[in-house]
Amino acid sequence: LDEELIALRRACKSFIKNCQPLITFVVVQKRHHARFFCCDEAAARGRGKNIPAGTVVDRAVTSPDEYDFFLCSHHGIQGTSRPTRYHVLLDESNMNANTMQSITYYLCHIYGRCTRSVSIPAPVYFAHLVCARARYHVLAALNSGLVEKFSDEDSSSSSSSSKAESVKAELVKIIALHSRVKKVMYYA
Repeated sequence: LDEELIALRRACKSFIKNCQPLITFVVVQKRHHARFFCCDEAAARGRGKNIPAGTVVDRAVTSPDEYDFFLCSHHGIQGTSRPTRYHVLLDESNMNANTMQSITYYLCHIYGRCTRSVSIPAPVYFAHLVCARARYHVLAALNSGLVEKFSDEDSSSSSSSSKAESVKAELVKIIALHSRVKKVMYYA
């Protein structure tokens, strides 16, 4: 969190001098084994008898020491719905739990590729798409020989660290955006 927070603050200041917004840092976790079912069968939805979209679980099965909650933001079309787990690592705006959960839920309704609510907030989906696209550019560069591969085994010497820096610089150039698409949601 320390590195990410410093990078976020630096990015904010690069846009607006002396900009110090309140930051809320939430980790979104899809890969877990928690599933929830309705106690009242009348409340269950669909063939899979899933919990209704918008269901939040923030007691009993969550951590007693951390600020976390589960949210099932989407309708289970097929099979058992998988809720998403949210870990709030930093909340400088001091939102109450209901506000945090509501904002999270509403962000699941603005994903441009789907007319229904999705399982994770749209900004998380978009970040995943951007990273996947960058990964393809990096892999293409590595496979074509544009960038020399660097292995961790070579990292013991000082020349290896300079080699790593040059490889990193080349990769940054490869994934750099053209000025015409910097302000466009090209990944959506």
